[in-house]
Amino acid sequence: MFVQRADCTARARTTAAHLYMYFLPKNSTGFLRNPERRSHRPNRSPSGAWNTDHALADPAPIAYYGSMQPPLRSVFRLSLLLCAFLPRVCAAAARAADSVFLQNLTWTELRQDIRSGKTTILIPIGGTEQNGPYMALGKHNMRAHLLCERIAQRLGNALVAPVLSYVPEGHIHPPTGHMGFPGTITIPVDTFEQTLEYAARSFKHAGFQDIVFLGDHGGYQRYEAVVADRLNHRWAHTSVRAHALLTYYRVTQTQYVRTLRRLGYSNEQIGTHAGVADTSLTLALDPGMVRLRALRSAPEPGPADGVYGDPRRSSAALGRLGVREIVSQTVAVIRRETTRRTQTRANFVRGSRK
Repeated sequence: MFVQRADCTARARTTAAHLYMYFLPKNSTGFLRNPERRSHRPNRSPSGAWNTDHALADPAPIAYYGSMQPPLRSVFRLSLLLCAFLPRVCAAAARAADSVFLQNLTWTELRQDIRSGKTTILIPIGGTEQNGPYMALGKHNMRAHLLCERIAQRLGNALVAPVLSYVPEGHIHPPTGHMGFPGTITIPVDTFEQTLEYAARSFKHAGFQDIVFLGDHGGYQRYEAVVADRLNHRWAHTSVRAHALLTYYRVTQTQYVRTLRRLGYSNEQIGTHAGVADTSLTLALDPGMVRLRALRSAPEPGPADGVYGDPRRSSAALGRLGVREIVSQTVAVIRRETTRRTQTRANFVRGSRK
């Protein structure tokens, strides 16, 4: 990737230098009011190539600019703009091609990634719900997106699907759960399961071998497992497997909570929703989603505010402890599960040859 960016940058600068040299004063006085300055023009090398290093270091453009006719000044400014912005455009293109996010790839880039061994797809599942007065509604979507990025980068053979941000959150009439607060979005359980199933079937069709559900919310964990079991029963005679990786969420309710307790936080502060644990994770990944200044001076929030815990002592440092545990344990379980699937596939292939 770094080689590609360096190559793009060099080509962009060379292009700008060629423009500069092309529009330097020629043997005609029509381009410049002071044609005597043409002696400063960069020369070609003995091989016939332009000496671009000289062009980029030469202070002549500044001297020439004052004597240029207005049309030539515009072209000169364009060459400088190209020199400034083309490297950035090329670097952005290189980053997009190297992205772990499926939505940033073209279909041909995706096909090449799968052929080169990226056969694991992570499906991040978030949810849009109230998180108290001091944390944004899209907390789960953001965390699923960024945590899956880190997990995919650690795995090295995985890509990340778009986040599923519509999940079961309770009934609308009468409202249950978080549906009692504005901004929470819910869908029926069967709709959620069908969405997961058809997403997984689409990824199988594309060529992925391991399809991993990673849910950031506790309310739908069992539905992930139901869909994975259903798919694996259907795919029993293939090498493809679906994985409901409940470890991703369980870490936040077990190891991470124990870590916070060791640091002196009480269960009442840690909480189960929008407390210290929840809010600190969000601060570690995207602090802009927490209204920290208002939170620091707020009275203790409670269930009437949509908060179960006390988030006022939350910090990004605490959240980073949780992020580290989530990523490391999730990566370890995915590697173990995919290795098991690879062994099953090898046995399947050997059996089919007999």
